[in-house]
Amino acid sequence: MDLKLEVVVIPVSDVDRSKAFYEGLGFRLDADFRSERGLRVVQVTPPGSEASIIFGDHLTTAEPGSTRGLHLITHDIAAAREELVARGAEVSGLWHDADGIFHWAGSENRVAGAHPDADSYGTYASFADPDGNEWILQQVVTRAPGR
Repeated sequence: MDLKLEVVVIPVSDVDRSKAFYEGLGFRLDADFRSERGLRVVQVTPPGSEASIIFGDHLTTAEPGSTRGLHLITHDIAAAREELVARGAEVSGLWHDADGIFHWAGSENRVAGAHPDADSYGTYASFADPDGNEWILQQVVTRAPGR
């Protein structure tokens, strides 16, 4: 079986504000469709990604801002963070998890700074969209076998 994750729907309160935010970060606008009955679908794709996010009107019953832990993977987290900040995102400083395996939900267990022993999978930064949907930047320089 061959399955690929292509789209994640995120809940937002103001579609135009979200569209402007994500385009401002450099996400590619793939679609902005409206139906006669009020359905609106906006699809944007992060730079270099094969997966996209969709938001709009009448797409989900989830509360705006309730999505957590969307990961954007980069080989140079410092540069990615710098560019996102330059584009208007409020990005945290670099951090790693005290347990060093992955990271806890929320900000619990975070230690400031890059992971001291790993250039891959251990260093993070985070930001939120205007509704509070959470994004995590994760640095991966060398992928785990089979990835």
